[in-house]
Amino acid sequence: MIIYPAIDLRGGRVVRLTEGKFDQEKSYGTDPLAVAREFKAAGAEWLHVVDLDGAKDPLKRQIELVEQIARGSGLRMQTGGGIRDEAQVSTLIAAGAERVIVGSLAVKNPALVKGWLVKFGPERIILSPDVRLDADGIPRIAAVGWQESTGVALDDFLNDYVAAGLAHILCTDISRDGKLTGPNSALYAQLVKKFPTLQIQASGGVSSLEDLRVLKTTGSTGAIVGRALYEKKFTLQEALAC
Repeated sequence: MIIYPAIDLRGGRVVRLTEGKFDQEKSYGTDPLAVAREFKAAGAEWLHVVDLDGAKDPLKRQIELVEQIARGSGLRMQTGGGIRDEAQVSTLIAAGAERVIVGSLAVKNPALVKGWLVKFGPERIILSPDVRLDADGIPRIAAVGWQESTGVALDDFLNDYVAAGLAHILCTDISRDGKLTGPNSALYAQLVKKFPTLQIQASGGVSSLEDLRVLKTTGSTGAIVGRALYEKKFTLQEALAC
């Protein structure tokens, strides 16, 4: 299982939000490249970067900063945040990103995003269906910075994209994000069982090394770790070792 240390960018700073809410931000420094280099020195191979400004307003996308991190950290990077058109995908790949994360658009315009899977290849595109469980426990996808419910069931969404060649997903249980309450391991175990061809990354709630050990048993191929590292719940070296 690959550990993806996370950097969320807002106004050039490293921040974390709780449940994606911009009014619940905590800042962890003003030098994202230095943070990325620390992750590299600790043994990381990959980095997960979300451009929160770009997610909110495409005109404020922090492309130069993302490129500095991609070129200067020595880490392989997956990155996204409000991806809305093909030009943005091309720009991020040209800036050094290995994978581009596509969220809301994958639900709202599946025909377009399926075309990207063909054009860029399944190794270049990772979808991020972020979910809330409904009253019946069915994961349904949220969009627009998690503020809008689409009503789309996660299983239906994935079945459609698997048929189109999808290889990578990053799934967040929104209720766990930024809270250090533990990931929804049962959700990831179910996804791995139902969709054995997908490379599934778990996100949201990792708070301990035990959380990572449990996630590994689910068959998840990756885990995003953010706030737990910044709050020093454990070190990146410890996470990689376990």
